[in-house]
Amino acid sequence: MKPQHPKKVRDLVDGVLLLDKPVGLSSNDALIKAKRILNAKKAGHTGTLDPFATGLLPLCFGEATKFSQDLLEADKTYETTVHLGVTTNTGDTEGETIETREVNVTPEQIEAVLAQFRGPIMQVPPMYSALKRDGKAYYEYAREGIVLEREARPVTILDLKFLEYSAPFLKLSVTCSKGTYIRVLGEDIGNALGCGAHLNALRRTQVGALTADGMVTLEQMQANPAPLTMLAPVDALLASFPAVQLTEDLAKRFLNGQRLALGKEDVAVPAEQGRVRVYLADKLLGTAILQEFSILAPERLIAFKPA
Repeated sequence: MKPQHPKKVRDLVDGVLLLDKPVGLSSNDALIKAKRILNAKKAGHTGTLDPFATGLLPLCFGEATKFSQDLLEADKTYETTVHLGVTTNTGDTEGETIETREVNVTPEQIEAVLAQFRGPIMQVPPMYSALKRDGKAYYEYAREGIVLEREARPVTILDLKFLEYSAPFLKLSVTCSKGTYIRVLGEDIGNALGCGAHLNALRRTQVGALTADGMVTLEQMQANPAPLTMLAPVDALLASFPAVQLTEDLAKRFLNGQRLALGKEDVAVPAEQGRVRVYLADKLLGTAILQEFSILAPERLIAFKPA
């Protein structure tokens, strides 16, 4: 019989890591590496970045995973370089070239085309994507040479800036709604210019309220003797929501899942209804929905470790 090696005990780690994902690594592989460095028990990412893309990949650990959905829904900002005149089967540098065309466009023509893509647009998801049909990812069909009919979906390009043009490379800044494929945007811009295109580079710089400030690399984590100090607190994910401070008695009731009538209590109540983050002193208790008549309805609660 082979000797049984004891299973490694993982630590209960809570917080958010703003990882600068390197090129060539999938989001899941990046998560696994960071989780191993931190020896963390529970972790998840907040929406994938393609392997060829780099930049901000917020990773959630422990209790922070309860709030990761907010980042999946959040607007995102990217800087991208579009290679005009060359079309690939994946829309990026990882695919094979399928067509090459002459590029003869002016900055004025580019600006006129970009104007067509600002605001609400319809976008057809790419075959090389993780979207599924009949339980199978589109990219699996694509690798088998199968092209499926895909319905165009509404997305919103909130901001599209023309940064630089040095033929055949066009550099853009894009802020967009969830579900937007920047690869498809690059291809569509190239088609509108009459020359085709694919993405040469893609870097994410913002997710919701989280920015590239404070990003760390896997190499920096490995070199740090105390990598846990590189984590932001759980409430870094909730910075855009108003805060509500509860008394000790109200906090106990809140953590038991009770709705609270804050209008009857000596508690400062935000002016607007909606989602709030809830505290006892500087300790995050969770999120709640502030309803009509200052009713606080618990939403997601933090599980506290026994002292």
